[in-house]
Amino acid sequence: MTSANVQSALTWAQQQGVTRLEAQMLLLHSVGRDLHDRVWLLSHDTETLDPLAHLAFQAQVARRLAHVPLAYITGQKEFFGLSLQVDARVLDPRADTEVLVEWALSCLADIPSPQVVDLGTGSGAIALALKHSRSEAQVWAVDLSADALAVAQANADRLALSITWRQGAWCAPLGEAQFDAIVSNPPYVADHDPHLEHLQHEPLQALTSGHDGLNDIRQIVQQARAHLRPGGWLLMEHGFDQALAVHDLLLNAGFEQVQSRPDLAGILRCTGGRWPTMK
Repeated sequence: MTSANVQSALTWAQQQGVTRLEAQMLLLHSVGRDLHDRVWLLSHDTETLDPLAHLAFQAQVARRLAHVPLAYITGQKEFFGLSLQVDARVLDPRADTEVLVEWALSCLADIPSPQVVDLGTGSGAIALALKHSRSEAQVWAVDLSADALAVAQANADRLALSITWRQGAWCAPLGEAQFDAIVSNPPYVADHDPHLEHLQHEPLQALTSGHDGLNDIRQIVQQARAHLRPGGWLLMEHGFDQALAVHDLLLNAGFEQVQSRPDLAGILRCTGGRWPTMK
């Protein structure tokens, strides 16, 4: 492909196998425009691309075809109305995880100044969405990875949202703190899941969790009990076929009102339970 105008470049990208929406976002990124400025694409569809922008666009299309997440290429991702900066140090936040945020907000709706912790915060998506929605909430965020915490803290600073950060494994760095809700999108992919082939650009430690994908969820269920106030909720995202297993883990650990919520495709993707008000 030699010189091209905006429309022919977009057509070429789609012929290579990139979706129309992603082609538009990659082209906008290549020319330094906002990723959602589709009005510019329409009004400049016959404009010849700058050679350097054209080369950058071709390179970005090649990366996307190699399964590099779009967010890693553009360096940004929209999540729950917030623009987050992301890179290969953290998982690419998925829209389905917004269901977990909405559920947490509903559980905390009647609690003034609630305390909530996001375990395995990654880019900070869940913690920042909760804090942005409930400015008076005391929100903590935990991650084992110092690199992930650096990404999350940079997002918080840019969005001017105050979060209490802790580095460590799950509840270990929480001390004696107790919360009205513990929320987590932990690793839940089985070690030898064939889908990992298409996730090779994302941090493996944030994806896999033992032979059945439940090792980290088991730890969280056991540890969370000491850090939930009476009536507090533990809410977790999990794999498409793990709802029943997570449901049983929560029941066996003494949680009540155990239930699951569907993702945007109608698949049970989040399961949670309430710690008893009296034991």
